[in-house]
Amino acid sequence: MNDAATPQGETLDTRGLYCPEPIMLMHNKVRDMATGDILDVIATDPATTRDIPQFCHFLGHELIEQTQEGVEYRYRIQLG
Repeated sequence: MNDAATPQGETLDTRGLYCPEPIMLMHNKVRDMATGDILDVIATDPATTRDIPQFCHFLGHELIEQTQEGVEYRYRIQLG
């Protein structure tokens, strides 16, 4: 199996943090990741439902999945 073709995955837990902290942490995290890698983000701030899609749109990442379970928001992003 060719490891170069397999996306790496990271999880960023921002539960309990509020705007702008989740987005600032995402900026820092993606700097250490490669194009095609997957970033899973867990958040409790409702503002992330607006901020994370905008983050992806402006920086060229793909928001693969966005779900809500109770007070938790989960996002799966593939880096562009």
